[in-house]
Amino acid sequence: MATITHHLTDDLIFGYSAGTLPEAVNLIIATHVSLCDECRAAVEAHDAVGGAVLEATGDMHVSDAFLDGALALIRSARPEPAMRPIEVARDPVAPAPLRDYIGGSLADVKWRPVGMGVKQAILPTSREATARLLYIPAGTAMPDHGHRGLELTLVLKGAFHDDEGYFARGDIEIADQDLHHTPVADISEDCICLAVTDAPLRLKGLARLAQPFLRI
Repeated sequence: MATITHHLTDDLIFGYSAGTLPEAVNLIIATHVSLCDECRAAVEAHDAVGGAVLEATGDMHVSDAFLDGALALIRSARPEPAMRPIEVARDPVAPAPLRDYIGGSLADVKWRPVGMGVKQAILPTSREATARLLYIPAGTAMPDHGHRGLELTLVLKGAFHDDEGYFARGDIEIADQDLHHTPVADISEDCICLAVTDAPLRLKGLARLAQPFLRI
């Protein structure tokens, strides 16, 4: 198990446990939790509290139409990471929650070049937020950028650094409107990350012109 120093916030853990987050955010949290003993224990603690609250709540009557509608939604929906049992990662790069979205392993990913040797693959999730895999060659700097919303970046392989610190496998960086940074892949090896955004990044120059095509 990797030594992880950058963890989830309490708000993200609570939202994940409660099932109130977008699918893409659930995906990156489930992937991080499969790698991180500390955050996995926190999620399980929240789940236990939620279960106790439900058990203490009295029975409520619902109409037959409401019940039928709810059961139909359950049968038709694709299970999201937040609904699945927490798994401990065994794959050397792609943990189990992520493998469901990439078709097996990183060898199955259809990468698209975005410039400077960087490649990305956008994953199929609901529209509230976007999940993508990023392949960043060793020593390569990503565009300098700010944020209009939330950006979560989980390291799967290699490492990167910015003004906030050094992020290696299993570490998750949580960026919001207050953070402006330039992530740089560690020179020792290529970096592969899972990144989730719920709003477009704040880019400048040529990167901004390409932004609509890259969906970032």
